[in-house]
Amino acid sequence: MLPTKISPTREKTRLHPQNRHRERYDFKLLIQRCPALAPFVQLNVYNDESIDFANPEAVKMLNTALLMQYYELQYWNIPPGYLCPPIPGRADYIHYVAELLARSNYGKVPTGNKITCLDIGVGANCIYPIIGRQEYGWQFVGSDIDPIALESANKIIDSNPNLKGGIECRLQTNPADIFYSVLQKAEFIDVVVCNPPFHAALEDSQTENLRKLSNLAKEEVSTPVQNFGGQGMELWCDGGEEKFVRAMVRQSRQFTSTVFWFSSLIAKKSHLQGIYDELRKADAEDVKTIPMGQGNKTSRIIAWTFLTKEQQKDWKNERWNAVIKRTGAI
Repeated sequence: MLPTKISPTREKTRLHPQNRHRERYDFKLLIQRCPALAPFVQLNVYNDESIDFANPEAVKMLNTALLMQYYELQYWNIPPGYLCPPIPGRADYIHYVAELLARSNYGKVPTGNKITCLDIGVGANCIYPIIGRQEYGWQFVGSDIDPIALESANKIIDSNPNLKGGIECRLQTNPADIFYSVLQKAEFIDVVVCNPPFHAALEDSQTENLRKLSNLAKEEVSTPVQNFGGQGMELWCDGGEEKFVRAMVRQSRQFTSTVFWFSSLIAKKSHLQGIYDELRKADAEDVKTIPMGQGNKTSRIIAWTFLTKEQQKDWKNERWNAVIKRTGAI
């Protein structure tokens, strides 16, 4: 007799408590909001409704439905082959950086359109600005080196009244620069978010993709198919994640008084030590490492600031308190 299959737990307890996606997907609700999802929904081995996560079109349609249902979008789309990120993990990042800001504000998250977040590598999907705008009302600047990605992000913004006026996309014309030519003179940023290219080479990205697809299919897969998409610098760059973030640390040194918190996702724990070394060289005033988890995957956020405690207090009093009083948060 075959063993009885036990359905996974209904709640994803490793996600942030504020994450809207802690419960398993309610496909009936999602299909009501986005009927185009229906053809992709099927029963899995647990006799639960799901989709084929190895199918790029199914993943894209699930994202569309989630964004419509939980973030009040009327339109969301990306060009073929571009990164289609898993939304629960992206939402976690936003909630954890909100918590980071709250730590400097007596436990209260500063909200409203005077809080400005810079998303390095906003991509064609515009996910971080969508979530941050809807959850906390923050303003966003999204930068990218890819004009096609920015064209897609701008179409998403222009097609959704709840995003218009809250997100500005800027082209980074020099791939070697991360902040220069994106940040304007004396422009204040409350928090920077970044999902850096993880792999050091295209071949590494393809190998990892085959491993993930084989796990999803429960058998060996020999042909790469990017089920979550990804173009070039979205997935890999010279030196990969660690080199990118170390460069980010070095360049952040030129914006010590105009950015409160810098942050980046770090997928691989072994990359942390080199980044810590770079932060020591840069004389960062405070460094935080924030663990994150989704399913069996563990990652973390590294955040740093050059502001002293007194400077942080002045920043909060001059910028956040006025915002909080106006928005009625306290």
